[in-house]
Amino acid sequence: MEWLAAAASDPRICKRQWHDEGGVAVLACGRFWDVLSVPEDLGVPALDALLCIPQPPGPALADAAARRVAFFLPPDPQGRWIGSGIRYAGRGAWIAVPAPHRVAGRLRWLVPPDGTGALFVPAAVELALQLALGRRATHGDPKRRCPMCGAPRARPLQRGTDGTG
Repeated sequence: MEWLAAAASDPRICKRQWHDEGGVAVLACGRFWDVLSVPEDLGVPALDALLCIPQPPGPALADAAARRVAFFLPPDPQGRWIGSGIRYAGRGAWIAVPAPHRVAGRLRWLVPPDGTGALFVPAAVELALQLALGRRATHGDPKRRCPMCGAPRARPLQRGTDGTG
């Protein structure tokens, strides 16, 4: 709890907010960590893949209402993550978080901060997201849009009902 609260401008107020009825504090990104937020249908399978590699995972937060998963990464002043539905929060951005090991409304930790300062490795997150994207493209709904560029996916070829195809 101390490590996460240290990102607040006043850690004591942050802890009080966590113990209040709402149970959420708003913390600054860019000092101890940045946050990469992705759609849940990419984030959950990516997190599953990340939890299989032999290194301590970083914190991961789920927003049930927005259907997003947020990965905590080392601060990156350039933050060059791009793609449809990808949101990167670095210096100057803020994120609402519940206390570790607590659910607060629509927010819950999928991997709570462990207090050591462990964060996800950006290259590993990128690879896990690419794998999840590939799986989604293979098994996904053909009506969906491309998550990288937002363009509609081509429909699979279907045999015509008039016997010509």
